Amino acid sequence: MKTLTLVRHAKSSWNHPGLADFKRPLNKRGERDAPRMGSRLAAQHIRPQIIVSSPAVRALTTAEVVASALGFQPAEIITDDRIFHAYSDQLLDVIRDFDASLHHVMLVGHNPGLTDLVEQLAQAGILNIPTCGIVVLGFSVDRWQDVSDAAGEMLLFDYPKNIPE
Repeated sequence: MKTLTLVRHAKSSWNHPGLADFKRPLNKRGERDAPRMGSRLAAQHIRPQIIVSSPAVRALTTAEVVASALGFQPAEIITDDRIFHAYSDQLLDVIRDFDASLHHVMLVGHNPGLTDLVEQLAQAGILNIPTCGIVVLGFSVDRWQDVSDAAGEMLLFDYPKNIPE
């Protein structure tokens, strides 16, 4: 069995119109939501073996905050340029490159690619993964290379608005 935890980056700031999209930081809501969602994962004992993130500032910052809640150091996060602005098929290529010895991987990225990927792999009926939303998928395969369309089962869908105020 392989488990894939997908995390959409937390809410980012649009306060700097001249800033390149790649460099946009988290806004206050994103800074609040990322540690809360990391804590929710930790409370459910959801801990991947590795975390792979888009190198975009908003995604990598989200990955670092969630990773901290799960007991990872920021230096343990792997960045993959292919995740930034990737479509679902491009994300699937990233997933299929994971080593078969890994049973649980977290991928931190962007929409619409992540939502489309969940639909492609699990046909879960999710129309949109909100910012800092998390989807956990399970696959009955031995190798990541064998992950295919409609082969996944959605094990968890959580997002910040599920947290009681």
